[in-house]
Amino acid sequence: MKIKAIISTSLAAILLASAGVVFAQFQKAEDAIKYRQSVFTVMANSFGKIGAVVKGEAPYNKDELAKNAAIVAMMSSLPWQAFGTGTEGGKAQSDIWSDQAKFKSAQDKMQLAVANLNTAAQSGDLESIKKAFGAAGQTCKGCHDDFRKK
Repeated sequence: MKIKAIISTSLAAILLASAGVVFAQFQKAEDAIKYRQSVFTVMANSFGKIGAVVKGEAPYNKDELAKNAAIVAMMSSLPWQAFGTGTEGGKAQSDIWSDQAKFKSAQDKMQLAVANLNTAAQSGDLESIKKAFGAAGQTCKGCHDDFRKK
């Protein structure tokens, strides 16, 4: 148990230190905007490949779909660090910075939904994948509706 506590404390310290480095890497708002847009582009690409299967536009390949779901799930934790103070701009609405609690809630919902999609994709059950894909898509749409410029 003591080793587990030491490891947990060490990991927490590393994560906190690396978070400071991540924020520091954005010397200009444009850098943060490019970063978050790049993350969302990669996510959209993999999510679109899953969508093509779900819609019957592409053949179902369990391994490929699982790989794309894993990419979306992993990437879902990355863009948020690029929405700090002073990173306004791009396609992001000012509500992100004025209503951070609502934005954080939207982030959490999306991350949970794509984690569920990843779990369904790893199981290989296409019906579960379709259901989870729809739920994940709704969280993306909700965030775009509330926080992305039209």
